[in-house]
Amino acid sequence: MNIQREASDIDELNSKYNKLSVYKRVEQLYLDFDAKDIMLTSSFAATSAFLLKVISDINKEQPIYFINTGYHFKETIIYKNYLEQLYELKIIDVNPNKNDFEETQKTEMWKSAPNKCCDINKVEPLRLIQKEYKVWISGLMRWQSDFRNSLNIFEQRETILKFYPLLDIDYIERDNFIKEHHLPFHPLKSKGYSSIGCTHCTLPGENRTGRWNNSPKTECGLHL
Repeated sequence: MNIQREASDIDELNSKYNKLSVYKRVEQLYLDFDAKDIMLTSSFAATSAFLLKVISDINKEQPIYFINTGYHFKETIIYKNYLEQLYELKIIDVNPNKNDFEETQKTEMWKSAPNKCCDINKVEPLRLIQKEYKVWISGLMRWQSDFRNSLNIFEQRETILKFYPLLDIDYIERDNFIKEHHLPFHPLKSKGYSSIGCTHCTLPGENRTGRWNNSPKTECGLHL
């Protein structure tokens, strides 16, 4: 079902959506694309409630894929379960291959080969699903990293079109939205975690500095 779009088509989409608010962007997406062709993922990380609130208000039938690496903080699972009930979300767990996952456990692969560990537990499981869709919604924001600062609202990634409706929201706007709408923060945010992934690769820190600490690695590979 994936398609490769022309650069001119993507430029046109970016020009159109850049002028819109977050809510209007998501509403417009469901006008420009068939809902069955739209994929949404959430890590249920530090402030995932922002995008999930928007999606819930606009389309409660949207499936939400959660990549269950097997290495999440217990607080992340609690947060996921709470948001699922709060917004009546349709969450689908995506799990890695059992044998491959056990190999990452046995070898503590995150220490010696973190890119391979992420590929096994995150990238490959989702790759099997994303081929069924044309558009992938993700909650990346430019201020989170140098790589994310280089993105546009729409980006072609291999054969799927990535859509980042929150891309130009800064961290002050994000936190204000969450406070104004009385949305719950991830339980670990109050303990200094600004970006939250797997337990063995996440420490407290500003923005994404707590991820893969003392390593040049800054992305798990899902969005590259």
